[in-house]
Parts: sequence; C-alpha cells; structure tokens
Amino acid sequence: GADQHPGAGDHRCGGMLRMTSTDPAPAHTAPVPAAALEQLSTGRMLATVRELAGDRYSGRRVGTPGGRAAATWLAGELRELGAEVELTGFPVSGVRELYGTPIMRWNIDGKPHPLEHRRDFAEHLASAELPVARTGPVAAAGHADLHGRWVLAADDLPQACERAAARQAAGVITARGTDADGWLPKMIAGPPVQPMPILALRTELHQHLTEALGRGPVHVTASMPMRVVVADGVNVEGRLPAARPRADTGAALTRVLLTAHFDGVGDDPERRLPAAADNASGVAVILEVARVLVAVGIPDPLEVRVALLDGEEAGAWGSAHHAATLPADTLVINLDGAAQLHQAASVEAGGPAHALLACLDRAARLTGVPLRAGAMASDNRRYAAAGLAAIGIGMGMPGYQTPAETPDRVEAGTLMTAARLLLATVSRLAHPGTQDGPAV
Repeated sequence: GADQHPGAGDHRCGGMLRMTSTDPAPAHTAPVPAAALEQLSTGRMLATVRELAGDRYSGRRVGTPGGRAAATWLAGELRELGAEVELTGFPVSGVRELYGTPIMRWNIDGKPHPLEHRRDFAEHLASAELPVARTGPVAAAGHADLHGRWVLAADDLPQACERAAARQAAGVITARGTDADGWLPKMIAGPPVQPMPILALRTELHQHLTEALGRGPVHVTASMPMRVVVADGVNVEGRLPAARPRADTGAALTRVLLTAHFDGVGDDPERRLPAAADNASGVAVILEVARVLVAVGIPDPLEVRVALLDGEEAGAWGSAHHAATLPADTLVINLDGAAQLHQAASVEAGGPAHALLACLDRAARLTGVPLRAGAMASDNRRYAAAGLAAIGIGMGMPGYQTPAETPDRVEAGTLMTAARLLLATVSRLAHPGTQDGPAV
C-alpha cells in the first residue's frame, strides 16, 4: 500500500545507506544467534500469505467482513505465541466502495464495442456516483455544446469536470496507464469527489476514441456504481512475552515496534484481488520474526511489540491512530512488501531515526542484504509524523493492487531475506555496541 500523505518531520536516509553485501565484516561475533536465523521458516511464511490471500477474506478491505475476519485470525496467531493482544477500533472516512461492476462500451460506425473493467477502464477516485448506465455522444472538452455528452478530457481534469458540470454533460472520460501486466490497479482513497461521473480509460483506448471522434460520431454507454463510505478499522496490537521477568536494574528499556498493514483494497464485485504481496507478505514476515523471537527469548533490554495495522490503503489511518498512543522513545520498523526483491531493499527513515538506521545498516551487513535509500510511502510516515524514530522497508510488490497479485508471485527467498534482516536488526538494538560477525 502507499500512503500519499507524508508526515511532518520526515527525512530520507540518503547517503547513510550503501550496498551492504560487499562490506567487510569485523572479527567478533554479534549476538544474532545463527540458531535463531535457522529457525526462520519459509514454509510458515508462505502459509500465512496463502491464508490472508484466501477467498474468505475477500481482499481484506477496511471495514468489510473479510477485513474483520483477517484481524481476528491474526489476533489468534499472536495469542498462540503468548502475546498480550488488543484489538483497537477506529473510524475511517472517505473510502471508495464499488457496489457493482462498472460498465463501459462505445459505438463507433454503428459497431458496439464492450470494454472490460480493470483491463480497459476503471473508476476514477474523484468520480461522482452513477448507478444506472448513461448513454450519450462523445465530445472533445472544448466543444461548444456538452449537454448530455461524454467529454473527452485531456490534461486538465478539474477544469474539464467544472466545464462539463456547468453544461450538464453526461460525464467525463480521462486517460490512465496500466501496469506491466496490463491491469489498471485499484485504489480506494483519493481526491475530493467531483460533481460528474469520471471514467479512467486505458491510455491507448483514450487515444483511439479521440481519433475515432475526428472521423465521425461516437457514442458511449457507462455506469459508475461507486460510493464514498465510512468504515470501521481495527488494529491488532500485541506485546510479545519476555524470556523471563525483568530485573529491576534501573537500566533503560529499549522499546521496539514491528509493524505491517494487513488490509488490502478489497475484491471487486466480480473479481478477486488477493493482496498477497501488499501486504500479506509483510505481515507473514512480522509474524515469523515474532515467533522466532519468542522461541529464542527476547533479550532483557528489549520490549518488543507488534502492530498489524488496518486502513493503510485508505490513507494510513491505522498507523495514524496507533502512533498517538506510543511512548516517545519507541523505535518503529515497518515492512510494506516482501514479495520480490530485485537489486536492493528500499529504506526510508523518518523522525529521530539515526541510531535505528545504523542498527539496520549493521544488521544488513551481517545478513548480506543490500539496502538503498528510497521512498516508502507507507505507515512509517505516520509514526515519523508523530515524532517517533521510524523506518520503512520495502522489498517488492508484484501485481500491486490487481487480480495478478497472487500468492504464487511471492518469492520464498524474499520472505526469508526480509525476516533475517528484521531479526538481525532487533538483535542489534539489544546489543548496539557489539561488533559484527561474518555474514550468515
């Protein structure tokens, strides 16, 4: 998922990161137990991805039965680890909901041509609701008479919508590109709704329609059964059990929070959107790291919590709600996408994150994971905006927010790479002064 509203106080890590896999390692071993790394299981992580991407969760959109069922299942997984678990609700406004499959077809030279939703066209997030199909001739945006016509918008969509509404047009048709697989990805949060229905037509089809209009009359029939709703989100928050009762030594506690959002954009009315990469993959890694930390024992200086967040796809509402409840010294590591690592993991740091970033970098050298500075527009920005040290990590989302985002595209090797990096980073935070050992 991608929160499009960066928080105040955000800063990029820039030159602090390097390609870590080529760095030499000092001689003394850090307390990242090789045995702990060996306990990480790709089988368990892949099983979690398959579970969350399954039919019964219906794409896990915030506020839906599938989203709530996913939260319940995740809470059960954390309780099995002995974690203290709390489910915290919060309202989410402005969610776009398709309650039917939009239709669009055109008629050129007397020949009807139906178009496929999500392949040829999609909803525009600023569209007004149009539950019943409307037919009308097509006109260029500058045409003198737009009454009852579908308006082909070029570059300035707001101006085209304003002019179309003033002249009682049927609606507006704008252009939008596809992803590498030829899909128009789904989103559920966006700009304010305009007074006109708006359809986003695949770029080359928009050009074809424009050219056809230059040769003669064109008619379009379209509907947009989309409304804006308020949803109820729920975060799954867990405190992992310590290995033993903490001694009252007066030593400062290091609070670590591992986060990933579990929500997706939700299924279309007649099409599955499994949301395997974004972000079942990240959740699977966080759960696996939590399992291993509990199994090997959390080092005494650390308090480790897990937050599996809802509402990220609708504007990172879950993390915004959660961040306000945390102690100011909490160190946040957010994982959004761990499905297909290419050359390096993308990392963005925000808030007072220099020490946390240094531990991540040293852990990456230990485990041989290359890092690079890159924008991670996700829940980490909400934590950073609240003044917390926060890092966002991403390792790829094949099929992002389309029907092609299936479990088979989540790579076992990428899951393991992410899990090893996070486990090593938590270990570094427990013993920040210990020298690194050879890469494992």
